Amino acid sequence: MTGSFTIFPAIDLRGGKVVRLAQGDPERETNYAGSPLQWAERWKSEGADWIHIVDLDGAFGKDSQLNLQALDSILGLGLKIEYGGGIRDQISVETMVDLGVRRVFLGTAAVLNLTLVDWAIRTYGPAFIAGDIGALDGRVTIRGWQETTVLTVLEVGHLFLSHGMERCVLTDVARDGVNAGVNIASAVELQKATGLQVVASGGVNSLDDVQRVHQAGLAGVIIGRALYENRMTFAECKIALGDYDE
Repeated sequence: MTGSFTIFPAIDLRGGKVVRLAQGDPERETNYAGSPLQWAERWKSEGADWIHIVDLDGAFGKDSQLNLQALDSILGLGLKIEYGGGIRDQISVETMVDLGVRRVFLGTAAVLNLTLVDWAIRTYGPAFIAGDIGALDGRVTIRGWQETTVLTVLEVGHLFLSHGMERCVLTDVARDGVNAGVNIASAVELQKATGLQVVASGGVNSLDDVQRVHQAGLAGVIIGRALYENRMTFAECKIALGDYDE
């Protein structure tokens, strides 16, 4: 196995609290006890270097102040943070840089505002800017996965690549938050067709899922509900991969 691989514990924020949504539906929310900082401390104690944080309020076009406060507290731990959700203009990107986020991922903005992508890549480089694709039945979704476009995953992947991106997250919306098993085939297809470094997300339910993503040669995997509901620990994921090394 060659190349780097990263396991990202996911922290989805809504009103400053840690939640998971089933299939991206804001009406199907599970709240988890403990502050965002406490969860981040747990992932760090188990060996995580990176954390994937989503501002759900931002994705839904609502006020994100409490989520930004939570992000600020987590950044104090010294972890590498990638952050997305509602980042749709230059000021939002610049705010993330000022706070100390290591990578910003763009979803809706990357599909609808390629001028922003060009500016962000030119200003910060492809290591800092990543694409975020939420897919439902092969079509790309936007605005917090609430709207489905006519664009296919591969069309958007090629679009990202042509505008200088090197990495993207691919989430199977139908599987996200319902422990249905990760859609590895779609992620592998995207990576092979475009050359993007693809991180698989949505539906991770077991250590076997994590191992299969790793063995498929993908760039990483994002894990949410399975960690919060103790189907596995982050430490167990690292052990299961054996030679795993961020």
